[in-house]
Amino acid sequence: MSKYTREDIFRMVEEEDVEFIRLQFTDIFGALKNVAITSSQLEKALDNQCMFDGSSVEGFVRIEESDMFLHPDYDTFEIFPWRPQQGKVARLICDVYMPDGTPFEGNVRYVLEKVIKEADEMGLKFDVGPELEFFLFQTDEDGNPIINNYERASYFDIGPTDLGENVRRDMVLNLEEMGFEIEASHHEIAPAQHEIDFKYDEALKTADAIMTFKLAVKTIARRHGLYATFMPKPQEGINGSGMHINMSLATKDGKNIFADDTDSNGLSKEAYHFIAGILKHAKGMAAITNPIVNSYKRLVPGYEAPVYIAWSSTNRSPLIRIPAVNGSGTRVELRNPDPAANPYLVIACCLAAGLDGIKNKLEVPKGVGRNLYEMTEEERAKEGIDELPENLYEALKCLKEDKFICGVLGEHITNKYIEAKLSEWKAYKEQVTKWEVDEYLYKY
Repeated sequence: MSKYTREDIFRMVEEEDVEFIRLQFTDIFGALKNVAITSSQLEKALDNQCMFDGSSVEGFVRIEESDMFLHPDYDTFEIFPWRPQQGKVARLICDVYMPDGTPFEGNVRYVLEKVIKEADEMGLKFDVGPELEFFLFQTDEDGNPIINNYERASYFDIGPTDLGENVRRDMVLNLEEMGFEIEASHHEIAPAQHEIDFKYDEALKTADAIMTFKLAVKTIARRHGLYATFMPKPQEGINGSGMHINMSLATKDGKNIFADDTDSNGLSKEAYHFIAGILKHAKGMAAITNPIVNSYKRLVPGYEAPVYIAWSSTNRSPLIRIPAVNGSGTRVELRNPDPAANPYLVIACCLAAGLDGIKNKLEVPKGVGRNLYEMTEEERAKEGIDELPENLYEALKCLKEDKFICGVLGEHITNKYIEAKLSEWKAYKEQVTKWEVDEYLYKY
C-alpha cells in the first residue's frame, strides 16, 4: 500500500513551503545523481515527463539514444532538514525509463525490483539491515580532507577522546527527522572511524535509505567543517570500513522463515540453503560487494574483515556470521561488503544468490567454530574453505565466470560495469606508488 498520493505531495510542498525538488537516481557504480526542479514543475515530474540526457551518465547509454525519463516513487518524498527552512528542498527517488515507456536495464533500482518480485512470487519478503562505517577527517583551509588524523579514539570511546561525537549526534538527529529509526551510533575501532546503525526494512526501502544515509552523513560532516568518506580503507595499518548486510526472509504475514527453535543454531532448512547460495556465489559477487581497488586493502587478515568463504554461529572471522538472536530476530550477516558498493546491486545479488540456494536446496558446508586466521593453510584446505578474490582484477574474472550473477545484473550492467572496472584496474596497475619508490629506488 502506498504511503503518499499525488495529492499528498502537492499538499506537503505547499504547506511546507518547498521550492526545489531533487529528482534523484543512482548510477551503476553507486553514485547518487539528481535533476533539480522548482515546485512549479512538480506536476510534470509526477506525470513522469521529466527527461534527462542519459549519455552524460557513465554506464548508461550512447549519445544516439540519450533521452531518458525519470519516474518518481511517490513514497520516497522527503524534505531535507539541513536545507533552509524558507524555500525548502525536498527529494523524490526515481526509476529510469526509456522513451517507449519500458524500464531502463541499467537502472539499478529495477535490478533489485526484479529480484524482489521473484521473492514475492514465492510468498516471501526480504528484510535487510545494514551496518555502515565511515571515517571523519579534518579538512584544510581549502576544504580538502587531511588523512593523517590526530584523533586517537577507539571502539565505543566517548568525548573528549571521540572528536566526532557532536557531529555524529547531529547526523542522528537529522536522519531521525527524515524518518530513520536509529538503533545505535558509536565510535568504531580505528581512529576517526564511526558507525550509525538504522533499523532493518524491506529490501528496496533499505537500499534507498543507504543512499540517503550517505548523502546526509557527508552533508552534515561538511557543515561541521569535516569530511566524511565511505572509502573502505583510507589509511594503512588500521581497520577499514564495512557495510555488513543483515538479512532475513519472511512470509507475507511476517513470520521469519529463517528461525527454527529445534535446531542447534536456531536456523531453519531454508536459512541453511540461503547461506549455501551466498557461499556458492560469494566470489562472483565480490566485484559488486567490494567494487574498487581499495576494497581489497580492507580484505586482508588481521583487521576483522573476512577473507575466507565460510560461515559460523560462534565467531566473526568467516564471511557469514549468525548473530546470537533467535525467533523473529534470526538473521544472516554477510560481512564482506563495503560502503563503496552500490546498495541496490549488493542487495539484489544477495537475495538472488540466497533464493538460488533455497530453490535448488543447496547443502551448506559445516560451520566453522575456530578463528579462521589461526588455522593453517593446510587445515583450511582440508575443510574445503576457499578465499575471496585478492584484488579487483581477480574479482572481475570471478564475476564473468558466474553466469548466474551476470544474469541477475543483466547484460547491460554486466558489460558496462566490467568494462569500467577493468579500466580502473589498468589505471591503478600502471601507477608507481610511494611504497615502490621507498622499497626499490635505493636497492637497484
